[in-house]
Amino acid sequence: MPAGAPDLSLRAAAARLLLPAGVDPDALPLLVARALRAFADGYMAVLLPAFLLAAGWGTQEVGVIATTTMIGSAMATLAVGAWGHRFHSRSLLRGAALLMAATGVGFATWSSSFLALLVVALVGTLNPSSGDVSVFLPLEHARLSAAAAGQARTTLFARYSVLGALSAAAGALAVGVPDWLAGQASIPRLTALRAMFVLYGAIGLVVWWLYRRLPQAAAAGPGPAVPLGPSRGVVVRLAALFSVDAFAGGLVVNSLLALWLLQRFGLSLTQAGSFFFLSGLLSAASQLAAPLVAQRIGLLNTMVFTHLPANVCLVLAALAPNLPLALGLLFVRSALSQMDVPTRTAYVMAIVTPAERPAASSFTAVPRSLAAALSPMLSGALLSAGFIAAPLVACGVLKIGYDLALWRAMRSEKPGS
Repeated sequence: MPAGAPDLSLRAAAARLLLPAGVDPDALPLLVARALRAFADGYMAVLLPAFLLAAGWGTQEVGVIATTTMIGSAMATLAVGAWGHRFHSRSLLRGAALLMAATGVGFATWSSSFLALLVVALVGTLNPSSGDVSVFLPLEHARLSAAAAGQARTTLFARYSVLGALSAAAGALAVGVPDWLAGQASIPRLTALRAMFVLYGAIGLVVWWLYRRLPQAAAAGPGPAVPLGPSRGVVVRLAALFSVDAFAGGLVVNSLLALWLLQRFGLSLTQAGSFFFLSGLLSAASQLAAPLVAQRIGLLNTMVFTHLPANVCLVLAALAPNLPLALGLLFVRSALSQMDVPTRTAYVMAIVTPAERPAASSFTAVPRSLAAALSPMLSGALLSAGFIAAPLVACGVLKIGYDLALWRAMRSEKPGS
């Protein structure tokens, strides 16, 4: 057998398993990298508030750190949109992976200095939300959009999202590891929590290795080299609407939802992790079903008519008098709220010309990141002040308004292929 044949055979098998028909096999490293990053994000989003509280910081500081991480992601995404065309997308992805490795080491090392944590949160890749709001997103989307067309592209983005949701769910289960280590191996709890940040950094190095396997030349081009032209108007409208959705989502990022569960109902870290695992499985199932639903009723209808009831459930969960009812409503929300993730990405890629796709991805991602960065600090302040239900209610109401506005603004636009 020739050298490298086992590796090629394994790669081919993974491609057949993960990639839908009609998709370029070079998309495989992006899907695997997404899964690994989502696993790390899945446990980090739940562990972050527990880690900061264990390190001696308060609820307000949790909100500040969450906001700072998202501001940093927005700034990095903005930089990619403005200057990314000067570099190849593979180089930018590899640089982001190294930054991920440095982020894990930084949080593990400097937990006693809030200023140092702020700096690492600002320049690093930590993600306190349930979705991917990092600099990786527009870079990966631009390359994925060139790997397929039409329905195959929608299915590819659904696979990308499903892998992320499943891996994040598995990561949520890992939040019980520090307490298990502390109990079984007599390791101080804070030390065990720090070890999870070291693992986060190690995953960044594996992601860097995967990005090395991407071809240097890609159909997606080196980055957003072609500015928005005929599609500028519709992309501006979408970016404004997506910003409202992102600002609302920032009020209930996973780190703050975990904090709400810990404070409102006294859940343990392991119980919160189990909740996020189950909700992640429901989100993954909904994203897997999204292409089938979109094929029947259209991308825009799928985005709006699954999102609306999910947001009603969030408002009701905030007002629920007991834990079982609140969790039930949150589970229903999880089963519906993420159907718009793959369909939204596919809609943006289909509504613009092929040459504008990298620019459209960055143009819609930057305002989303900036808007999402503003709200966690507000949510942390509300929770700290005792307004426990306010962040969830505000999130649900704003998202309902976004759904209705999106339907009214875009119902006459017909996406291409």
